[in-house]
Amino acid sequence: MLLAVDVGNTNTVLGLFDGERLTDSWRVKTDARATADELALLFRGLLERHPVPDGVAVCSTVPAVLHEMRSVLTRYYAKVPAVIVEPGVKTGVPLLYDNPREVGADRIVNSLAAFTIYGGPAIVVDFGTSTNFDVVSAKGEFLGGALAPGIEISVDALASRGARLFKVELARPRSVIAKTTTEALQSGILYGFAGQVDGLVRRIEAELGEKATVVATGGLAPLVLGESETLQHYEPELTLIGLRIVFHKNIEPRTSGPGPVLHHIAGT
Repeated sequence: MLLAVDVGNTNTVLGLFDGERLTDSWRVKTDARATADELALLFRGLLERHPVPDGVAVCSTVPAVLHEMRSVLTRYYAKVPAVIVEPGVKTGVPLLYDNPREVGADRIVNSLAAFTIYGGPAIVVDFGTSTNFDVVSAKGEFLGGALAPGIEISVDALASRGARLFKVELARPRSVIAKTTTEALQSGILYGFAGQVDGLVRRIEAELGEKATVVATGGLAPLVLGESETLQHYEPELTLIGLRIVFHKNIEPRTSGPGPVLHHIAGT
């Protein structure tokens, strides 16, 4: 069993794979102050009804948590092969970026998973703390993309800066032309973000000079899926799938003796 851990700025998603099959997954709040011991207790609680994993793959956009995850792997999974996705080591995804070390590990992993499943060119739209648009070439190269404020960040900012505005449920209003402040906010959020996605995807395709497969992922993707004209596929566990692929690309089956195997993997 492989444990895949995707640490995001807002949420941490964990998945347990039996071969290529995702057997279970969990989404918990990311706490940048959590210690290695607290993380280990969390994992142990989630996995108590499952076999001990024989492999761990991790990517993180939160440096403090990544630091603690190293301690978790060293202290609690010392005999388990592990892959950490981070700058400096190969993933098999060529990064055509001015400074490859600036590319988030999740963006590399998502690009790998999308290309493996759908081929290229592809555009991954990841609805998380930020909305990431990651562009993959026909050869599987990471070409770059665009970053925009995420849906929840935008809602929070609007509520905190508008004297008579407030946070609303992220739901579809009765109509685009709203008759209440609540529905006016919902209309602007839902259709505004759908329009942003469609506009950016079309501009990216125009720059590519060809149509691309557009894949949505991230916790807030279902909110926009039904309203977007360009989103074609929804893979809620795309990052976990990518982590599984990276793990098996870099960890060879153990042939002799126990002992920790720790690889740090990232794009070049």
